[in-house]
Amino acid sequence: MADPNGFLKHARTEPAKRPAGDRVADWHEVYAEVEPKVREDQVRTQATRCMDCGIPFCHSGSAGCPLGNLIPEWNDLVRRGDWAHAGDRLHGTNNFPEFTGRLCPAPCESACVLAISPLSGGAVAIKRVEQAIADQVWEMGTVGPNPPSVHSGKKVAVVGSGPAGLAAAQQLTRAGHEVTVYERDDRLGGLLRYGIPEFKMEKRILDRRLSQLRAEGTKFITNCEVGVDLTVEQLRADFDAVVLAVGALRGRDAPDIPGRNLAGVHLAMEHLVPANKFCEGDGPTHIDAAGKHVVIIGGGDTAADCLGTAHRQGAAGVLQLDQYPMPPTARDEERSPWPVWPVVLHTYPAHDEGGERKFAVAVEEFVDNGEGQVRAVRLRKVRVEKDADGRRAVIPVSDEVEELPCDLALLAIGFEGVEHMPLLPELGIDLNKRGSISCGSDWQTDAPGVFVCGDAHRGASLVVWAIAEGRSAAHAVDTYLTGASTLPSPVRPNLVPLAVR
Repeated sequence: MADPNGFLKHARTEPAKRPAGDRVADWHEVYAEVEPKVREDQVRTQATRCMDCGIPFCHSGSAGCPLGNLIPEWNDLVRRGDWAHAGDRLHGTNNFPEFTGRLCPAPCESACVLAISPLSGGAVAIKRVEQAIADQVWEMGTVGPNPPSVHSGKKVAVVGSGPAGLAAAQQLTRAGHEVTVYERDDRLGGLLRYGIPEFKMEKRILDRRLSQLRAEGTKFITNCEVGVDLTVEQLRADFDAVVLAVGALRGRDAPDIPGRNLAGVHLAMEHLVPANKFCEGDGPTHIDAAGKHVVIIGGGDTAADCLGTAHRQGAAGVLQLDQYPMPPTARDEERSPWPVWPVVLHTYPAHDEGGERKFAVAVEEFVDNGEGQVRAVRLRKVRVEKDADGRRAVIPVSDEVEELPCDLALLAIGFEGVEHMPLLPELGIDLNKRGSISCGSDWQTDAPGVFVCGDAHRGASLVVWAIAEGRSAAHAVDTYLTGASTLPSPVRPNLVPLAVR
């Protein structure tokens, strides 16, 4: 770093958002468009805050970035205004920085040395710099296809077109293999397409990257469920290796709550998918929050996605419920010491748009309006305890029951693992006790020549972990097919982030 005291001269600043009243009236991205020159100056200033810390925990796979992004290097290149080389350095470790720059919660920033003390002014705005680099090099026209110069003659099938599948596919195509990606939905992208709302990432960003993959030689087939529309016998006959990147979309339900089966009570994805299809031009959603009192159960990313979606659909009011007590607003060094992911209150842009949050409460009952439709929820204050095996128990702490209006209830309480599908038993693969697909140190499952990566392997996780696992699985497949590989392998199958140990 040319100026190790940059963080003392410049404050951390966040990118400007569009006014809440404006953004809930459309589906465009939350953040305001900035003139390119202004953006360059702002981001260069933020990159200048990157200090000469000696040991940059920001690109550690166990606490910071799973991809091993060489963050201090591209921060310095941005500081010097060398955007083209910054883009090369960033793309050297991350296939899709325009995705992570928008969607990743940035564990790198939690692991930044400047995050240790509030006196430093806060972590470097790494995520902001990353997105700016990605957008800048696309606008400069320096991101193009990188097709292989030599072809191996080997064929690989990738099942699933989410971030893990796309990362594996791009790496393997560039290594010279003939790669075909199969997607059961009508459009490509997995959760990037139908899980992430348009206001978090406009799908033109995804489509632009898919065009690059096609130009490199990757083939895509949609509306094809492998194991149904394409049999396992055909799969085995046509391909030398298979990568399973099928995600972990089996939503966690709450069947024991009285009234769960009432009309108007849905899993979160039942709300988000048709809302995204509406943005694609497929017509009105059948689960619309317009004019309704919406109750969202859950406190994570998916709940915030439902919150922002309900605002844009014109909900009369939105209430978000969390079983856990309200977290602190600053890192507690005893509960989550630096550099692990801190247990703090996470406020998303959707929370600035309206709605109410309640903590340490649980739904006791969904109330019937007499015609099979939910009309209210009954809540009770609770605490959550865990036994020695980590099993949770939700325990009421009050006899008082609060009834609140509810026309639409959305369960955003997580995912239980890989969906049950014909493909897995036909390959001879069983789900483990976590509901995911196990593999060896070479990313290979119990089925020879079949590899796994992303949420299908680790459970529902972050986009950055999906890309990292896709890249690592590609290295393993390349080695399996050719005996050796020069592709990078940023993570091991058994690597667990410090934040969840």
